[in-house]
Amino acid sequence: MKTTKILISGNEAIAKGAIDAGCFFYAGYPITPQNELIAYMATHMPALGRVFIQAESELAAINMVYGASAAGVRAMTSSSSPGVSLKQEGISYIAGAELPAVIVNMVRGGPGLGNIAPAQSDYFQSTRGGGHGDYHCLVLAPYSVQEAYELMFTSFDLTDKYRIPAIILGDGMLGQMMEPLEGQRSKFKSQRYEKPWALTGCAGRKPNIAKSFYLAEGDLEKFNLLLQKKYKLIRAKEQRWEEFFVQDAKIILVAYGSMARIAKSVVTGLRAKGKKIGLIRPISLWPFPEKIFQQTALKNKKAKVLVVEMSYGQMLEDVKLALNCKLPVEFFGRSGGGIPTEEEIIKQIK
Repeated sequence: MKTTKILISGNEAIAKGAIDAGCFFYAGYPITPQNELIAYMATHMPALGRVFIQAESELAAINMVYGASAAGVRAMTSSSSPGVSLKQEGISYIAGAELPAVIVNMVRGGPGLGNIAPAQSDYFQSTRGGGHGDYHCLVLAPYSVQEAYELMFTSFDLTDKYRIPAIILGDGMLGQMMEPLEGQRSKFKSQRYEKPWALTGCAGRKPNIAKSFYLAEGDLEKFNLLLQKKYKLIRAKEQRWEEFFVQDAKIILVAYGSMARIAKSVVTGLRAKGKKIGLIRPISLWPFPEKIFQQTALKNKKAKVLVVEMSYGQMLEDVKLALNCKLPVEFFGRSGGGIPTEEEIIKQIK
């Protein structure tokens, strides 16, 4: 069968992936550099008989997603760094009510309003919960337009399976770049999960309640223990990564998202010159892919690790924890819109 490819931006690929994965409800508020995403949804969702709402604010958008998800439909919002900060209370409520939802964050430079250049400085916010309480979100980090499209299927499936918010963590570079996309809907099947908990009307059954409010003594702690049990299961089953030339590498680069593209180019170039360089690319940032780091430390005990980020060392902490001091770890990063170049990374390697 002949493969059809289209030239599309990362933002549009995410929107297309969400629609093809069965997203029925979208609410968002414009912010650069993800406006192509909301524009795509505004054009295509109503044409398919689905719901698109440009909310009056980020706070309104995330709470609309809360309501739509509680009703049992696949729901999504998107924004960029300061906009996602405004959504944190609602994300905590969604996690506390054990509802599925997909949140896309195309990260820009910060703190504050910052600028509209790419950054990876929202890693802590995404992987540590972001809002109040002991909760987690699934966090997936695409590094190409094609993978951005495909991970929308994964994120909707996982958020439904585990009833936990899922975050797609991209950045302004990925959102704006254009690449060929092979987007055959038949190739990427999305699973469907029964939702007996949904608020669809109580005829013939006991009424369902979506809440995160537990006032009776001990009830909230019991609920939190159930969440921790679920998170433990997710850590065991949902770690995702990609590796390049790791087994014999003397120096292993670690990078995710757009930064991994640059790191992979460094590895390819130095390998061509006979240098034993490798790359580990985390795809799931939570759960962090500890397994590959533990396996690498056992098999390649003489390797050194260089973490490269568009931040000042946020993923670095997870790499060190995963390695548990079994391999030496160094760091190179830039932030505020600064992007580490191949030349800078090679200098650090030398």
